[in-house]
Amino acid sequence: MNSHTPDTSPTARQTAVLDTASTWWLTTLDRLERTTMADPAIRVLQRGIRSLPLGRMRDPLHGRPLGHPVHPVLVQVPIGCWLSASVLDVVPGAKHATTTLTAVGLAGVAPAAMAGWVDWADLPPEQARVGLAHAVSNVAAVACYTASLTARLRGRSAKGRLWSLGGLAAVAVSGALGGHVAYRQAVGAHATT
Repeated sequence: MNSHTPDTSPTARQTAVLDTASTWWLTTLDRLERTTMADPAIRVLQRGIRSLPLGRMRDPLHGRPLGHPVHPVLVQVPIGCWLSASVLDVVPGAKHATTTLTAVGLAGVAPAAMAGWVDWADLPPEQARVGLAHAVSNVAAVACYTASLTARLRGRSAKGRLWSLGGLAAVAVSGALGGHVAYRQAVGAHATT
């Protein structure tokens, strides 16, 4: 008789938790890609963005001179600043640095967002749906970091740190959504070649 005892080691439990979380996330993304509820708004937004009089700025915003999208490059400024601010939040005496990093991150949002919206306007429906959720997560992140900066400038550093953590969580969700869109584009590009 061959009996198999299930592995209940911490590593096996961690793997099971990660597998469950991964399955949930991928199922959620699949549903988001297939839901058509926001499609009328998406079509209007995409048409509006494509009709903006950007002239010669449209190609650089797409990243054509670089040979690849510029949005992922530009998001490094806010993400890097905000992640660094969170690290420095645990370092005594770094209040000025965290305030500066939070502000610089917020200043870096506009160019990254412009490039992202220009790219998003040309996405097919499935990717545009996830891209819209990515944008909503970014709005949440910017709102949290704006509240963080405001609290820090008013001398409420504990409140600023809490808002910063909320913003970092929103950035993580946004990054996962944006990564999914980029992955789908890469897979789609390879499927058509």
